[in-house]
Parts: sequence; structure tokens; C-alpha cells
Amino acid sequence: MKRQKITKANIVENIYGSSELQKRDILRVVDELFEELKSALKNDMVIELRGFGTFEVRTRKGRPRARNPKTGELTPVDTHGVAVFRPGKEIKSLVWMLRK
Repeated sequence: MKRQKITKANIVENIYGSSELQKRDILRVVDELFEELKSALKNDMVIELRGFGTFEVRTRKGRPRARNPKTGELTPVDTHGVAVFRPGKEIKSLVWMLRK
């Protein structure tokens, strides 16, 4: 079963359909929100959105050898940051029964 996806354009359209704001204004706010989130993660900040979840950067330890899945070639991997999301209570309870 293929899952549906939602895009930024869908989000803007959904907000537009339920408000009296102009699409360009909604798009500007959504773009600014994403830029703020990216900037905060880039500066190693934790983003806590109550009722939704938390975004943060964690360090993934490097290793001397890892396999490139496309080529099969062995290559070293440096220590690097990865963005992670931890869902809040409300999100956890909303999706708890989805895969049963």
C-alpha cells in the first residue's frame, strides 16, 4: 500500500481553504517558518513545538569503513550531525494505531 504524502504546496492550499488570507501571504509565513527551523538546527539549537514534537541535531559517530549501497565500494565516514524528530504525546497518540 503506497502512502499519501503532503507537500508544502498542499499545506499552503489547506490553510488557504480554511482562512481569509492570501496564498502569497501564507506561503511567505510557511517559508519563513521553515527558514527559522533550518537556521535553528544549523546553530545546534533544539526546537520544541509543544503538542507536536522536538527537532534536534545529534552526532553520529564516524567509522573507518562503510559500504556505499549503490557501488558496493568501501569508504570512510566522518563524524557528522543528523537531524532527528521526537514526536510529542499528542502526535504519538494520533499515530499509535495506524499500522495495526
